[in-house]
Amino acid sequence: MFCTNCGRKLDPEDVFCPGCGKKVEKESKEAQIPSGVIPKKRRSSKAWVWAILSLVVICGLALGWYFLWGKGSEGSSLYRVIVNGEWGYIDKTGKIVINPQFDDAWPFSEGLASVKVGGKYGYIDKTGKFVINPQFDWAGDFFEGLAWVKVGDKYGYIDKTGKFVINPQFDWAGDFSEGLAPVEVGGKWGYIDKTGKIVINPQFDDADYFFEGLAPVEVGRKWGFIDKTGKFVINPQFDGAYNFSEGLAPVEVGRKWGFIDKTGKFVINPQFDGAYNFSEGLAPVQVGGKWGYIDKAGKFVINPQFDEAHDFHDGLALVVVEGLYGYIDKTGHYVWRPTN
Repeated sequence: MFCTNCGRKLDPEDVFCPGCGKKVEKESKEAQIPSGVIPKKRRSSKAWVWAILSLVVICGLALGWYFLWGKGSEGSSLYRVIVNGEWGYIDKTGKIVINPQFDDAWPFSEGLASVKVGGKYGYIDKTGKFVINPQFDWAGDFFEGLAWVKVGDKYGYIDKTGKFVINPQFDWAGDFSEGLAPVEVGGKWGYIDKTGKIVINPQFDDADYFFEGLAPVEVGRKWGFIDKTGKFVINPQFDGAYNFSEGLAPVEVGRKWGFIDKTGKFVINPQFDGAYNFSEGLAPVQVGGKWGYIDKAGKFVINPQFDEAHDFHDGLALVVVEGLYGYIDKTGHYVWRPTN
């Protein structure tokens, strides 16, 4: 299952996406589509980047406002906010830049944001003007110049003029990362290039994004890692796996998570109840129902104390305590106290 907002792979027990903080919509089939950032760190890890996630969401600015962590793109300075059921955008001071008026809104990525009006998705620029008129049944973020869109029950890719570069033909589709995108055809996953040509034939039960030259894929309920030729570099042997980031990848063995290097060797032995990618030298891990942060030696730098913990970006990480959002620095101190 993937986050509908940023594309990050989710665990069944996740309540909030570890990459972007959006509440997981488990009841919806749409919640399983890989979209997004490339948690692509995406331009960072999931390059998520994540075309680079935005720094932080500004919480608790006004009664009735609910902020979500936005992934954003290079130079992004706008954040989504919902007011009385409608979405708009604010700047870092909390000033409304684009008035709340949309039924749904995604963070800006590569200068454009996907928004929903009248049941259809289109794209606006940072002035709030439509650059691509609402016409799609669903639409993801732009990464590497292309964005996946849904028309009917098929997915294709458009450029920033709204023109189809790859016609709708796939059952599911994810963002481009390192020149390739995962797509589903007939119940199997493979990878296409930016011309729409299948580069790695659909053969996997599940597939995630390429980062640092490798991508995790699932075969027979086991996960391994392939290179861009489709060859296994690390054979399927793990019960779960996320992308490589900063040279390490979190993997699951027997319901415990640890970290491997690109040879498949454990650098940090499986011992955690949950784990996500390293970002800025730290990784969120779960022990006894609480999340904290470890360094690359596997040592706790911030003790487990949060109900949810997310990647660090620009020195800050979103955490959740009793359903309230807050932001911490790398010492574990709050920059913003938990708030709605």
